[in-house]
Amino acid sequence: MFSRDSWHEIFDTIRKNKLRTFLSGFTVALGILIFVFLVGLTNGLVNTFNEFFSDDASNTFYIFAGRTSMPYKGYKSGRQIQFENDDLTDIEKNFELVTEYVSPRIDRNGMVKYKNESNNYTTRGVSADYQFAEKTIIMKGRYLNYEDIKHKTKYAVIGRLVERDLFGQEDALGAYIDVAGSVFKVIGVFQDDAGDDEERRIYIPYTTRQLIEKNTDKVDQLVVAFKPEIGYVGAMAFEQSLNKFIRDKKYISPDDQNGIYIRNIADAIKQNQQFAGVLAYIAGFIAFGTILAGIIGISNIMVFVVKERTKELGIRKALGATPRSVISSILVESVFITTVSGIFGMILGIAILSSLGEKLKDYFITDPYINMGLAVFATTILIVFGAIAGYIPAKRAARIKPIVALRDE
Repeated sequence: MFSRDSWHEIFDTIRKNKLRTFLSGFTVALGILIFVFLVGLTNGLVNTFNEFFSDDASNTFYIFAGRTSMPYKGYKSGRQIQFENDDLTDIEKNFELVTEYVSPRIDRNGMVKYKNESNNYTTRGVSADYQFAEKTIIMKGRYLNYEDIKHKTKYAVIGRLVERDLFGQEDALGAYIDVAGSVFKVIGVFQDDAGDDEERRIYIPYTTRQLIEKNTDKVDQLVVAFKPEIGYVGAMAFEQSLNKFIRDKKYISPDDQNGIYIRNIADAIKQNQQFAGVLAYIAGFIAFGTILAGIIGISNIMVFVVKERTKELGIRKALGATPRSVISSILVESVFITTVSGIFGMILGIAILSSLGEKLKDYFITDPYINMGLAVFATTILIVFGAIAGYIPAKRAARIKPIVALRDE
């Protein structure tokens, strides 16, 4: 165990060699800082991916109609595909075992007015089930229900920012708004974690939208939710079957990429998770490289330190110092510098990550962080290798005979 005199000697050595001590500590602190920062930024990137794709339910297909690019079964190319109400029924009937619900979506932009306030918003005609697809959070009132769809009511569920824009401090529930010339009663106010654009939308029954548009049965897009228990493989098989079913019904060539497009949220999430995982591996490899560079740096410095102190160690041995005491003095100095510097670098890195928050969101990095256990583990690794880096040259120096050490230049 080291005495007070031993620690006094260590601090005295550090004071006399400030530049050397600074370089040793800087190498360690920088290695840990870069490691913490890289891992934190990678986690922030993963957070952005998860946030972006978790806004919508993961067990959904969004089906978009396009324009055909090749002739098929007597139909010319350039034909605009149009979904209709019976497509909803046919999908539910033919895929009953794997389908949770099917919702239409009809988007229209128009001027919405309340008293002296007005603004342009997207009005979306949907079914009652669409709430689950978008993970809509009702703040007050209620969402559309099946009776609203059946009776084609003029009810509207408005976004939080629509209420703020048009109503100010006034409660929107029960108020009547003018939506592109048609009067709707506000029955609910919602919020959406996806951001401002989502919260400036208005939901109305799709049947009401069709009624306003001369009682048509046309639909813009289809949203199909599958049962989660079928899993990822089942979802991919369902997508293929659904794709074929719609193409056969609408007379679209299997090779026509423009006739319809299906956005599979489950597949998109998996692909992006894989991409984020690859980025995490790359960042982890680079972060490991910084730790390795720190180990090499502290090793080189400790070799230089021992070489520089060879004559001093020879004098100490000539005065009766044992090899063990020589090794211990160098080893404790090495461990002390790496421990203090490593902890400082770790704390600084965590503090920087904590201060960033959502400041880097424009660069797709949200709330960067590092697991405290991982940060401590990396710091411990560097400290351990710092000790080894000090031990090896110290052990070699302890074996040198005093007369040889004293002749060292």
